[in-house]
Amino acid sequence: MNKLSIIAVLSAATVIVSCSDVKRTPGHIYMPDMAYSRAYETYADHSNLAEKGINFDNRPVAGTIAREEEMPFPYAKDQGTDTTNYVASKQVKSPFDSLSATDAKEAERLYQINCGICHGTKLDGNGPLYKGGEGPYPAAPKNFIGDPVVSVMPEGQMFYSVSYGKNMMGSYASQLTRKQRWMVIKYIKNKQLAAKAAAAAPAADATAKK
Repeated sequence: MNKLSIIAVLSAATVIVSCSDVKRTPGHIYMPDMAYSRAYETYADHSNLAEKGINFDNRPVAGTIAREEEMPFPYAKDQGTDTTNYVASKQVKSPFDSLSATDAKEAERLYQINCGICHGTKLDGNGPLYKGGEGPYPAAPKNFIGDPVVSVMPEGQMFYSVSYGKNMMGSYASQLTRKQRWMVIKYIKNKQLAAKAAAAAPAADATAKK
């Protein structure tokens, strides 16, 4: 009888302790960031997280590639006045041989939003910010159609310029993904080819008439 009483008392004590509000903290936690999740506002200041022992910087792990993202550009930004990588980027080929109707429409939209304001809706370097010299931007942006250098610039070099910035133009790597940058460049190249074909047509007609 005494044994039964002792067992009953121990069982009751176990139930009471397990149901109490007392929280037991183990001496060590293998992964505290996973054991105790923390919620953060997207645009909140995370600069002091390391001081709290939180190894989180709100950036992707170096060397990782997002799903459906294009392969990284093989050349880093040149430092100072060095142009080694800028010149080498000429050899990089676009991953797009052509654009589907959907991608072509999206590429045009991206161009008009990000590039057209400077380089013009017709790619003639006369966007609203320049406006023939009357706009707020003092320097004339590059003419993708008429400029003798930009009109024949290789796709890889254009990608370098868009990604890292060149001369007065800043980087658009934060506004456009790698895929979007390649799409916009293909859109520009298609327009350049169309302009060259249109310019060559009258000369071909004149030759045929002779």
